[in-house]
Amino acid sequence: MQKISLFFLLMFSGYLLAQKPQKPNSVEIYNQIQKLNFLGAVLYLAAHPDDENTRLISYFSNEVKARTGYLSLTRGDGGQNLIGPELRELLGVIRTQELIEARKIDGGEQLFSRANDFGYSKTPDETLNIWDKDQVLSDVVWAIRTFKPDVIINRFDHRSPGTTHGHHTASAMLGLEAFDLANDKNNYSNQLQYTSIWQPKRIYFNTSWWFYGSREKFEKADKSNLTNLKTGVYYQSVGKSNQEIAALSRSCHQSQGFGNTGTRGEEDEYLELLKGESPKDKNNVFEGIDTTWNRVNGGKAIGELLQSVEQNFDFKNPSKSIPDLVKAYDLIQKLEDNHWKNIKSEEIKKIIAACSGLYLEAKSKTQETYASGELDIKIEAINRSSIPMELVSISLPNSENTPFNKTLNYNKLNEFDIELMVPSNIEDTAPYWLSKTGTLGMYSVENQTNIGKPDVIRNMKAIFNIKIGGSVIPFERYIIYKYNDDVKGEVYQPLDIVPIVSSSITEKVYIFNSSKAKTVAVKVKAGKENVTGTIRLEAPQNWTISPSSQPFSLTKNGEETTVNFTVTPSKEASEVHIKSSIIVDGTSFDKEKIDINYPHIYKQMVLKSAEAKAIKLDIKTGTEKIAYIMGAGDEVPNSLKQMGYEVAIVKPQEITVEKMANFDVVITGIRAYNVITDLAFKQNILFDFVKNGKTMIVQYNTTDDLVTKEIAPFPLKISRDRVTEENAEVRFLAPEHPILNVPNKITSTDFKDWKQEQGLYYPSEWDTNFTPIIAANDKGEKTKNGAILVAKHGKGTYIYTGLSFFRELPEGVSGAFRLMANMISIRN
Repeated sequence: MQKISLFFLLMFSGYLLAQKPQKPNSVEIYNQIQKLNFLGAVLYLAAHPDDENTRLISYFSNEVKARTGYLSLTRGDGGQNLIGPELRELLGVIRTQELIEARKIDGGEQLFSRANDFGYSKTPDETLNIWDKDQVLSDVVWAIRTFKPDVIINRFDHRSPGTTHGHHTASAMLGLEAFDLANDKNNYSNQLQYTSIWQPKRIYFNTSWWFYGSREKFEKADKSNLTNLKTGVYYQSVGKSNQEIAALSRSCHQSQGFGNTGTRGEEDEYLELLKGESPKDKNNVFEGIDTTWNRVNGGKAIGELLQSVEQNFDFKNPSKSIPDLVKAYDLIQKLEDNHWKNIKSEEIKKIIAACSGLYLEAKSKTQETYASGELDIKIEAINRSSIPMELVSISLPNSENTPFNKTLNYNKLNEFDIELMVPSNIEDTAPYWLSKTGTLGMYSVENQTNIGKPDVIRNMKAIFNIKIGGSVIPFERYIIYKYNDDVKGEVYQPLDIVPIVSSSITEKVYIFNSSKAKTVAVKVKAGKENVTGTIRLEAPQNWTISPSSQPFSLTKNGEETTVNFTVTPSKEASEVHIKSSIIVDGTSFDKEKIDINYPHIYKQMVLKSAEAKAIKLDIKTGTEKIAYIMGAGDEVPNSLKQMGYEVAIVKPQEITVEKMANFDVVITGIRAYNVITDLAFKQNILFDFVKNGKTMIVQYNTTDDLVTKEIAPFPLKISRDRVTEENAEVRFLAPEHPILNVPNKITSTDFKDWKQEQGLYYPSEWDTNFTPIIAANDKGEKTKNGAILVAKHGKGTYIYTGLSFFRELPEGVSGAFRLMANMISIRN
């Protein structure tokens, strides 16, 4: 095999679409050619993943043929997760990928800012204070200057603070302000070494019935000054309506439960002009903007050539267009306008490859590799057209080209094996926005050119230099991993650079309710063959760890071993972080490798500090046996086990009188009554469980699609009430109630240092059998009394709580553990 040294170009890396290669049919190729002939752009702007109007994005991309982007200011880190236990930054990674998958369907492009979704906010003032308004505003300006939209569309109304999520209103306010600033060279001038100022033509607000309070009110409203877009388009060539495409796109947001059913027929979208030149034809957002090739100096000849390609396209033999497409490619390389030159160069290269059936692939034999390692890859190149082509060379960034000078004859498969030496200074694969420690409201991204990039930055790529006619055209392909699954067939995954060794503390929170030592297990995993070193577990000096270090040796790549340490807590109450680190040949490795695998997105790898929280806590717990009915997914059962409880996960179909007789307490996971249909048929068993002297604790559910209205033995109405200020003052409504006194005396201190919020979806109405236990409210709002509701039912106790135990327990919030212990012990 040929041996080549591989280096990487960091500034021009793009983001990976680690997917099966696109193999467009003739209709799809023709649509790409039409889009090639449109030089105009729309930027849709909102706050979160799933805020975007996919109907509009699909309409502009597929009907208008405009370059269409969605700028989501956050990655949705503060939301809930309907498909698994991941929260915060791990949920943000999932939702990032869901947006990327959505854009593949509706034809848009994805952008972000550095803003961190810190959770629900009720005012834009709070949002902009926590986000750092200036930084996020600079990111919006950066997005406008780099994407260069002619038209911006805000999803939300900047004039209605307090009527929706504070992030929503803030996004609209920032969009409107950035509309003016992007064209001012004195604002964020540091950006101008990488891009240029830009003035969009106009900015709109995408209004709808939601902003009027009801469909009836919106139907009656005067819309004479609004732009009306007829988005209910039927695309005959693909057999789908615009709404059907939009629904498929929106259904990518699986972690939020946003599966959507497509519709058909006429549909209207409305835009309100906020700033910019008013078009004479108010329903044409691109009026007054030249969206033809005449827009750029030197573009006229290109436009004439490509119009001919479009008019004479042969659906039975797309390769007939290749000679003219290559001529157009050469002309595009001569353009002075680098913005459109770069965009249209990539577009036309994809069309040339599609028209010729040119298939180029660089496939790794393994899904993971490491710095300084050898990487075996298989090259595949095939030309499935009669157009003469030659594989001149394969180039690797900052490396000499590997010459091949191989004629690519019609439909003849060409395969080559290459061994690459991975450089020693390459960074491990990880979401770039998580590589530095940020703040509550902002991620830290130091490299200006990386800000806004949607995906993990991957630099492992091969450039195939293909000669067509007299032109050598570089086709870039990322090195991927591919395997055959017996059920799924061909499966593609990204190639990851991993540490040669990683470690993870098996539990993320350890509760010490006495001075008794506990065993802490640390898993060590090899990222290469033959790894030998020493592992240490570290804690503050008033905690004792024995032994201080231990040797390990792993012979196979991917092999794991578990090393146990004895941890003795401090005498006094304290909360500390214990960290594991590994020394191999004098180099320290202190990261935990987290793989995120869901079928609707590509495998993601996150590297976090290998640590856990240890709490010496004044807490008393009982010996109750707990049945936990998992809902949307959370880590509460693990926290309960750390408290010393015996916990069993009980599936809905296992809920029988006989089975439940083995338990003292049943707890339903978050959103259980939203997602577990079988619970509707098990309520009598669960209520009888309580009636016979046991305890039932129900954690929060949303107002949407409850599987049964009878989630409690007495009437109870869930609302959207919440307390988002995590340190809001908590007042005791029933100070003598056992839940606040037995076995732990609960005080206001127990509600300090909660994370993100106190609770959500509190009941707003309840039967007189319920006793409300605590009250709290966000500043300026009415008191919310529904955080904990307790009712006697027969001999037992039913508890409904909207407190966010699913966040607080995994985060190691002491007061949450003490309060949960009291809820569990309430029957004693």
